[in-house]
Amino acid sequence: MPDGIVVIPTYNEKENIERIVRNVFSLQRKFHILVVDDNSPDGTADIVKRLQGEFGEQLFLLERKGKSGLGTAYIHSFKWILERDYDLIFQMDADFSHNPNDLIRLYNACKKENADVAIGSRYKTGVNVVNWPMSRVLLSWLASKYVRFITAMPVADTTAGFVCYRRKVLETIHLDEIKFVGYAFQIEMKFKAYLAKFKIMEVPVIFTDRTRGTSKMSGSIIWEAVFGVVKMKFNSLFNKMTI
Repeated sequence: MPDGIVVIPTYNEKENIERIVRNVFSLQRKFHILVVDDNSPDGTADIVKRLQGEFGEQLFLLERKGKSGLGTAYIHSFKWILERDYDLIFQMDADFSHNPNDLIRLYNACKKENADVAIGSRYKTGVNVVNWPMSRVLLSWLASKYVRFITAMPVADTTAGFVCYRRKVLETIHLDEIKFVGYAFQIEMKFKAYLAKFKIMEVPVIFTDRTRGTSKMSGSIIWEAVFGVVKMKFNSLFNKMTI
């Protein structure tokens, strides 16, 4: 049995899900996959069920009743995984913005370089983003700079969603105490790992915007991050934040 499992949250990803699953399973390093689907009306879950007939106990599916946010999808999946024997837990998007080949590099950062959290970083060595308009590149880059300034985390890409966690990180963090449900969930997880003094390593990757399907980014997600980060830091200063 592989020691790593890749969590892929989905909502209306029928154009991408089969391709991403097959790409991950074609890697030289073997991983299991857990798809967490938020009741996609386009039939994403049905595609995964069909693929389960081919891949058996390598591919798992958790179906949720509604669209409840990225953070809750990951928390739901983490709890499921911690009931099993996986040591490395990866999170990545279904839309190929994260290159499946880079899973091996994140794996090696944890296994060979003893990282507790390995981040697929867009900003570790400059700005490595393809096919985004300049306005979105600036928004993302400035958001990471802002978060780093507020939290003092030594992380260049604080909002990255391509991450590998060692099991002990997820066992240490109180998952039920995670406050953010949108993309700011990524920030909060890194911040809690930082507060717990886990070793965080950034692995430079090239982020390529989706070519199929629709982005889930929205204004409310951005504002959650902007205002939530200040509150998160404030609570940590006055010991009101549970790791």
